[in-house]
Amino acid sequence: MAIGVDPHGPNDQPDLSGLRYGKVCILSDADVDGSHIQVLLLTLFFRHFPKLIETGHVFVARPPLYRIDAPARGKKPATKAYALDEGELNATLDKLRKEGVKEGGWTISRFKGLGEMNAEQLWDTTLNPDTRRLLPVQLGAFDFAATEGHITKLMGKGEAAARRELMELRGDSVEVDV
Repeated sequence: MAIGVDPHGPNDQPDLSGLRYGKVCILSDADVDGSHIQVLLLTLFFRHFPKLIETGHVFVARPPLYRIDAPARGKKPATKAYALDEGELNATLDKLRKEGVKEGGWTISRFKGLGEMNAEQLWDTTLNPDTRRLLPVQLGAFDFAATEGHITKLMGKGEAAARRELMELRGDSVEVDV
């Protein structure tokens, strides 16, 4: 009801005229628990609102995992920067080093979740249309049936054996954020 579209299947032609939002954004913590919540919500949209995905209305918001506070340097005032992941954190630290900030002259905070952000931080990093990062949700290379098969294997009831096999075959290639 909140979205304005009734649940539907992949072969249905739902009435999207009642859609209340141009963008339905999934917002969760930037850690592995948040990623799990994203997968659960994406499964919900894939199974019950596939036309919203197909028509480009579903997005994943990317909140930062880190905040970097840098001291004033020369004429540059003290600044704060946000990084989505380790890669962006390292790039930001490299930039600070090149700007002459001494090693360890910055402060790094890791957000444990969105609840740790104040309203201004959440607006600046994740909600503001001018600065937020949104990933469009698309079906990609697989057709609907193939995607449904993968989602069923990963998320379906009674699929524990298939998930176990997948973990045994590919589990060592996954990076874990503990």
